[in-house]
Amino acid sequence: METWGAKCVPSPSPDTEVGRRILAEDPDSPGSLGIAISEAIEDAFAHDDTKYSIGSVVNHVLLHQTVNGLETKKLMMEQADAYPDIIVGCIGGGSNYAGVFLPFVKDKLDGTKPDLRIICVEPTSCPTVIKGVYAWDYGDVAGMAPIILMYTLGHTFVPSPIHAGGLRYHGMAPIICHLHKLGFVEAKAVNQLATFEAGVTFARTEGIVSAPETNHAIRVTIDEALKCKESGES
Repeated sequence: METWGAKCVPSPSPDTEVGRRILAEDPDSPGSLGIAISEAIEDAFAHDDTKYSIGSVVNHVLLHQTVNGLETKKLMMEQADAYPDIIVGCIGGGSNYAGVFLPFVKDKLDGTKPDLRIICVEPTSCPTVIKGVYAWDYGDVAGMAPIILMYTLGHTFVPSPIHAGGLRYHGMAPIICHLHKLGFVEAKAVNQLATFEAGVTFARTEGIVSAPETNHAIRVTIDEALKCKESGES
């Protein structure tokens, strides 16, 4: 971003009222996505030439991301003549992974692929879907964003400062929450060390250094593959 002239400010920052309040309460605050959203909204309100557009969690963002899943589904059928048994992805706000699995979940909903498993992976330090309550809550720390019906750890919750910053969010996309509540998607949580080990294995075998967030999904993918190996499933 800075390459193209943007100014990147660490959150919480002394530039906003929200940031200053949080730093006053905890000078060593590790921040969170919820705090950053509050600061961004406050900054947008303070400048007439600034607009704020949320990039995750809310349903229209998930639908925008489905181009990824549509392409994945098309290529799997055309180039591999295959359909997945299990789809695994990490979730923070949920938009990236939902973009992948939503074109597939249709087949599970209509009964075409009833045995398809969709696994959402969270960090154990921020297990929103697994340990959160299903309730209406704010999408940001300061309560400036609209309230959303979702699994939440509470909008004032500040997760541990793990490396996977993109997964440190107190809430979750309403579509994912609803599908989980109905039993169409699963959720698992993995600890940071286990994800590091999976990332190293993936890098050494595939030649790709994956992001800390992605390593959560890789960890569960490896675990599921090992289960199939033990049971004799292909």
